[in-house]
This record gives sequence, structure tokens and C-alpha cells, in this order.
Amino acid sequence: MTSHPGRLLCLLVAFVFSVRGEFVEPKPSLSLHSTAEKATRLPCLFQVQQGQVIVQVNWFRERPGGGKEQVITAHHTQGHTELGQFSGRVHFENRDPMVNSALIIRSTEVSDEGTYTCQISTFPSGNFERQLSLTVWTTPITSLEPVEMEEGQSYRVAATCRSVARPPPRLSWDTELAGHTQNRTSERGAVSSYFSLHPLRSMNGKQLDCLVWHPSQNKPRRFSNRLIVLYPPDPTIRGYDGNWFLGLERVSLRCDSGGNPKPQNFTWSRKDGPLPKDVLERNNTLLFQRPLTLADSGIYQCVAKNSVSASKAEVEITITESNQPETPFSTLLMIIVGVVAGVLVVTMVISVVMINRYHKSRNRKLAMELSEKKEEISTLSRQASFRRVNSNSTDHRMQMEETTPLRVEGTLRSSLSSLGEQPRCTDSHSTLSGGRGGGGPVDFLGRPALYHSRRGERGREPEIDGEKAESRQRVESFVTNSSLSLDRSLHAPLHPSVPMGARNHLPTYSPTHPPPSC
Repeated sequence: MTSHPGRLLCLLVAFVFSVRGEFVEPKPSLSLHSTAEKATRLPCLFQVQQGQVIVQVNWFRERPGGGKEQVITAHHTQGHTELGQFSGRVHFENRDPMVNSALIIRSTEVSDEGTYTCQISTFPSGNFERQLSLTVWTTPITSLEPVEMEEGQSYRVAATCRSVARPPPRLSWDTELAGHTQNRTSERGAVSSYFSLHPLRSMNGKQLDCLVWHPSQNKPRRFSNRLIVLYPPDPTIRGYDGNWFLGLERVSLRCDSGGNPKPQNFTWSRKDGPLPKDVLERNNTLLFQRPLTLADSGIYQCVAKNSVSASKAEVEITITESNQPETPFSTLLMIIVGVVAGVLVVTMVISVVMINRYHKSRNRKLAMELSEKKEEISTLSRQASFRRVNSNSTDHRMQMEETTPLRVEGTLRSSLSSLGEQPRCTDSHSTLSGGRGGGGPVDFLGRPALYHSRRGERGREPEIDGEKAESRQRVESFVTNSSLSLDRSLHAPLHPSVPMGARNHLPTYSPTHPPPSC
């Protein structure tokens, strides 16, 4: 059995391992970035459990070559102590390090970079540690060196931008100039950027800014610069209007010049001799202090000079004996405008005439074509009318020819049916009964008259059947003759024709011999 002291030891160990605190901050494997010469906060907050007590807090930093160096220590009863190179540079964020053990580095240095350990000593659980890494950045130190260039020089560097920082910065140029960029990085981490181009006077004063990019900055830092291109003067003599005459007063010549830098030195001379008397040189102006004479004619020259070089301009002056009125510019302008307007009007008139003639010719051509089309349409219409008339005639004839046999056949059938129903007559002239007795009355078409009397019908049925057969033969003969008449394109007769064999059997009447009555 286990002794009583052994049981107590086991219970104590179980209690120690069951009662454990935890770090609220920093999170595991935390990496911090700080900037040199600024304060840095190293977080450390430990939350104890019930029955735990923090008795001491220690901060350590790992040396670059290995091992640890103590930064600061704090005891719950003896206070805190700063050690080594951190003495006077660090302090706890909270007055009571046992509550909040965060460490503040007042002015961070590059040498402060490394891995830090926060150690919490508790009772009765023991020590707890949490590590974090610190990276120290430095603010970029940048310089921009512009170069004065001269027009006509070869391809060369126009500006240089240098910057030093941790980590090394990135440099770029903001410009519309056409040039080439070359970047270099030294062993100490300094970065240099060179912008080269071929200088032209049109590039003078153009923007050539250097941009510095670094993680310690929210946006790139701009270093403004304007390209400087020096070029010679370009003088021009003004004041002579071409109408200087004898006796003219208060005239002068002025020498205007560009260039970079602006020329400040102007020299006047006359090409064919010295300057006339009583002429005053005042910087870039030549003043005639007396009335003009014929001897003042000649070629006058002005030399403008700056730090780059000197340039010369000249003008030839002619003094006339009398004033030559100059046509005002407004008059010349009006003349030019009038000529241009006249040309435009003539051009428009010609265009309108040509277009009118073109449209008239086109309309005549269209009218001729329309007339021809109308004649063709009229001819086709007449032909179509003839065809339609012929077609209508043929159609009516064919319809009559087609319907006539049907009408005749229907009439004959009606007659046959009436023959079977009429009473027998005793007239000897009738042959429709098959030559067996007298004839009967006929209508205006020569058909037997219809009667509704049914007397003696049963006694005469055999005789009526014979009469029907004979009548049917006559109808078939009539239809055959009618078909032959249609084939010969003859109009149908108004009255049905009687077969040749049956004519002798049909009764003939005259006005003096009316048909007998039944």
C-alpha cells in the first residue's frame, strides 16, 4: 500500500497540472515590425487560474551568436530591474507587471532586432514562456541630384536618386520624358537610380520626380524635380515695319531673344559700317534720337549672349524719300475674305448649274423610259383584253355546250316520267306511245304534255315499260348527236334535236290542226 506522504505528493502533482494558466498575448509565433527611433511595444499578458499567483516576470533576448541576454526582470515584492544595454531604454507598460507584462522600448534601434521571450513564474505551477520576433525597419533617407544639361550634348545622366533604408527601398521615376532608367544596390543596402536621356531644349522644365517605395510608408514619397536644359539664345529684331522714310522720328529697334539662361548681354552693330551718329544703345534696344536720313539705311545686327553661347540676328533697313502708305492689315484681310467668298460663290453657282443640268438630263431619260414602258404596258393590256374576250366567249360556249346536254337530258327524263303517268290517247297522229294508239298533246318544246291522272296505270305497266325503253334510246341518240355538235365548235341549239329515226314518230301540227285532247 502507498504511504500517507506518497499520497500527498501525488495529490500535489495532480493539483499542479490541473491548475494551469494561459497566455492571452502574444499569439504563438508572433512577428512584429517596428521603425527605428520610434517606440515599440512587446505584448505579454498571462491569465492565471484559481489558486495561481504570478511571482516574477522576466524578458530575454536571444543573442545573434547564440545564448540569451536578460532585458528586464520584475519581482512581486522586490520591484523591477533593467539590465545591460537596455538599461534606461525599456519599461513595463503597466505599473504592476504581474497584471500586464507588456514591455515598451522607448527608442527602437536597429540593434534591437531579434527574438524576445516573455517568462512568467507562477506558484505553484512554475514557469511559462512565449516567444515573439521583432524586425526593425529604418525610414528611407533619400537624396535627389539633378544635373544641368546643355542642348547638343550626347546621351547622359539627367538626374540621380539615392536612398538608404531597412529593408532596401524601391525607386522609380514619374515623368513623360523619353529616357532610360538604371538601378543599382550597394552592399550596405543603399539603392541608386539613374535617369539618362538625350537633352533637347523642348525638355527644359519638364517634370522628373523620384518616387521612393518602402513598407514603412503607406504611400510612395515623392521628391520633385524639374529637368534643366541649357541652350543658346535665339534673337529676333523687331521694330522695323518696312516703311521708314526720310525725316521719320522716334523710331527704334529691339532685340528679343529666348535661351536658357535668358541672355543679358546684347551688342548692336551695322554690317556695312559703324552705327550712325546720335544712335543710343540701351541693353537690347537701339534708339534713333534724331529724324532719319538716307544714310541710316543698311543691315543692322544684334548679338545676344548667355552662359552657353552667343547668337546673332540681323535686319535690312531701307530709308525712302517719301512716305509710302501701307495698306492696312484690315483692308488686306477684307480683300482676301472677299476673294475667297467670290470664289466660293462662283463654285457654288457652277455646282448648282451642273447639278441642275444633270437632273434635267436624268429626268428626260426617265420620261422617255416611262413612255416606252407605258406603250409596252398598253400593248400588253390590249393583248390581254383580246385574250380575255376570247377566253370569255370560249368559256360561255363551253359552259353552254356542257350544260345543254344535261338540260336536255333532264327535260327528256321529265318527259319520260310524265309519259309513264299520262292517260292513253286515242289520237292516231301520236307516235310517242310507240305507235300503239293515238298521239297526245305536246308543249311548246314538242314534249308530251304532263298529266297527273293515274287512271289505267296498272293495266298498262308492260306497255309503259316498252315506251320508256324506246324513249331512253332516243335520248342516248340525242346525246351522241349533241357531243358531235360540241366537237365541231357549234353553238348548242335552242331546242333539243330529235333523232332521225324518231322524227316519223313525232307528231306534227299546224295552226289549222290543233293537237287532239285526251
